[in-house]
Amino acid sequence: MVFSNLFFIYLFLPLNLLLYFAVKNQTWRNVVLLGFSLVFYAWGEPIWVFMLILTALLDYFWARCIERFRAQGNRLRMKLALAASLCFDLGMLGVFKYSGFFMENLNAVTGLSLPVPRIALPIGISFYTFQTISYVVDVYRGTVSAQRSFYRYLMYLSSYHQLVAGPIVRYSDVAAEIENRSTTVQDFSEGITRFCIGLSKKVVVANVAGGLVGQYLDAPLHSLSTAGAWFGALLYSLQLYYDFSAYSDMAIGMGRMFGFHYPENFNYPYISHSVTEFWRRWHISLSSFFRDYVYIPLGGNRRHQIANLCVVWLLTGLWHGASWNFVLWGAFYGALLILEKKGLLKILEKIPRLFSHLYLLFITLVGWTIFYTTDLGRLGGYLRVMFGLSGQPLTDPQLGITFANQLFWLLIALLFCMPVTQWVKHRLQENPTKAKQTAVCVATAMMNVVLLFICTSMLVGDSYNPFLYFRF
Repeated sequence: MVFSNLFFIYLFLPLNLLLYFAVKNQTWRNVVLLGFSLVFYAWGEPIWVFMLILTALLDYFWARCIERFRAQGNRLRMKLALAASLCFDLGMLGVFKYSGFFMENLNAVTGLSLPVPRIALPIGISFYTFQTISYVVDVYRGTVSAQRSFYRYLMYLSSYHQLVAGPIVRYSDVAAEIENRSTTVQDFSEGITRFCIGLSKKVVVANVAGGLVGQYLDAPLHSLSTAGAWFGALLYSLQLYYDFSAYSDMAIGMGRMFGFHYPENFNYPYISHSVTEFWRRWHISLSSFFRDYVYIPLGGNRRHQIANLCVVWLLTGLWHGASWNFVLWGAFYGALLILEKKGLLKILEKIPRLFSHLYLLFITLVGWTIFYTTDLGRLGGYLRVMFGLSGQPLTDPQLGITFANQLFWLLIALLFCMPVTQWVKHRLQENPTKAKQTAVCVATAMMNVVLLFICTSMLVGDSYNPFLYFRF
């Protein structure tokens, strides 16, 4: 089950809201949310819900142990409990996500023919693994108290709003709201609006882009023009941004409906002027996780900075998928960030902002091409076409036809990569009056109805509704 599904939109979510607000006791509201979250996760493959529960149970236990050992002044046992938690969490992630990749490469290097495991990947395992790791580490650091109630901890870890596609919500972000929260009319209305915006980004933009991406990124290389190769990279860049940010928007919106305030995960990354700025705006919860739990503990900027960046970006690449193109993608961005820290960033700050922005767009288009293409041989061929090194023509007639047919949609997609909605919201909030506030509320409600109608119409008539995060 995914958020951009008519069953979810018109039955699952309304039923969850109805039952949730039908009970007044916070304990029972948590139980209702937990029950729906487990049903949501078990919908596609019920067996994996037991691994989710096991992970929650063990980390709940180890966090309690860490807190008890701290009260006893036993640092050694605290470290052993933390090590046990990390070994289990990372071990499960390694088995399910990387065992096949490891065996394939071991066979290739050694010439052996060892059996390669083909294990289905539990949906969202990378997201909830990082959430539970952050919880246990924060308990170890003493920045949060261990949760006393197992079902409350399980509700935090399994909450379907952000379980399968983020954002990565730390326990500290919602600890108080797990215990006691309320939903105001403003929270609920803003949550609906955020959900509808996210849904429209997914259905109207991301799905349309995804339907075109394969025509270029998967096309025979001999049929591609240089402009076509860049156009394919642009389409994929739009699909990935609108798809991923859409799920974050819907997660944040649903959280608001239930009284949670999840952190923002995207901040218009394509308006950036450097790779450094880009990664402060793209998938913010993942970047902050690696900063706080890997980069800074390794020494951060104080010592071994370059080595620390290399480790972080190797892990970042592998987190996205068990394939060499993700390792290459991580190395690509790691190298660029090192260059920027060693002086390139100062140059980018001095040159006209148009050129620094073009630099960032160029980097992201190349980067997402690497991200998309798992076959390294094809990746090399595609990049040669992009840079005009393959003898292919500069452009082709079919590209012109496709561009003309998609021009309006493309302009809309490019426009909303910029903070247009933020600007509109700011202008509407200037000099507020009761009449103005009423008009804004009415207009927002009408917008939500229109967006929901458009998305419903497109979902009814189109079977193409991909979920990009199965590898996570």
